[in-house]
Amino acid sequence: MSQSTPPSEQSTPPSDAPFTGGAAPAPALGADVPAPAPARGNVTLGLVAALVAALVAGGVYGGVAGAIEREIGWAAIGVGFLVGFAAGKLGGRSPVLPVAGALLSLGAVYLGQLLAIAIIAGKELKVSASEMFFDNFGLMTDAWSASKDFMTFVFFALAAFAAFAGARKATE
Repeated sequence: MSQSTPPSEQSTPPSDAPFTGGAAPAPALGADVPAPAPARGNVTLGLVAALVAALVAGGVYGGVAGAIEREIGWAAIGVGFLVGFAAGKLGGRSPVLPVAGALLSLGAVYLGQLLAIAIIAGKELKVSASEMFFDNFGLMTDAWSASKDFMTFVFFALAAFAAFAGARKATE
C-alpha cells in the first residue's frame, strides 16, 4: 500500500514567502498607494525648470512694469527667488544651480524690462506690445540702453541675490 499526499498539501510554499508564483499581489481596492517621490538631484531638470520659471516670471514682471509704467523692486526679488527656487527644488544641491539661477534671473529681469518698454511704446504708438517687441527688437534694446540708470542695475542685483538665496532655500 502506498501512501499519497493529498493535493492540498503537495506543493504549498512556506507561509512567509513574499510573492507566490513569481508575481506581486495586486493592491486591494481602496488601499492607499504612496505617490512616487518627486525627482530631485537632476541638474538638467533644475536648469530646465529655472529657464521656464525665468521666461514666465520675466513675462509677468514686464507685463506688470509696463502696465504701471514703472519697475518695482520687490517684483525683481520675486522673479529671482522664483527662478532660484525652481532650480533648487527640482535640481537638488548642485553648486551649479544657484549660479545658473542667478544668471537666468538677470536674463528674466532684462526680458521683463524690454517687455515693459514694448508695452509702454505700444500704448504711445497705438500698436500691440508683441508687434513692438518682436518686429522692433533692436529699437527696444536701444531704448533700454538709453533709459538704463543706477536703479536698473539695482534690480538686476536684487534678482540675482534672490535667485541664489532661493536655490539654497529650496534644498534645505
